[in-house]
Amino acid sequence: MSKKIFVSLPVTDVKASRAFYESLGFKNNPSFTSEAAAGMVWSDHINFMLLSREKWQTMTTRPIPPSTSSEVMLALSLDSREAVDAMATAAAANGGTADINPNEDHGFMYTRDLADPDGHAVGAMWMDVSAMPSGDKAD
Repeated sequence: MSKKIFVSLPVTDVKASRAFYESLGFKNNPSFTSEAAAGMVWSDHINFMLLSREKWQTMTTRPIPPSTSSEVMLALSLDSREAVDAMATAAAANGGTADINPNEDHGFMYTRDLADPDGHAVGAMWMDVSAMPSGDKAD
């Protein structure tokens, strides 16, 4: 098996969360979907598991953070600035929130941060590495 990432998220409403992630461009994997979970595919190597809170709590005793916290930012790369804007529009129209942080436009990189219906932070980003200034590095 090649290296992959599986992101598991506790959600309040599996059906609504599935619809939200489908609106962002994820595909549902019916082999990993039930009333308590939805397997969502972003790419051949990135999958999200949306788990009901009850199912989540069978996997850990750690508390689920409130929807206003920021436990992690999951950034998803897109093919264009327009695709970033379209994802933000889809998020806002499907139970999420667009622009939970100020948008960033560095010329070679453009990002907008979203929240899913449970407050999980998702970054929509486009980047042209070839246009990145030679001295630009993460601070």
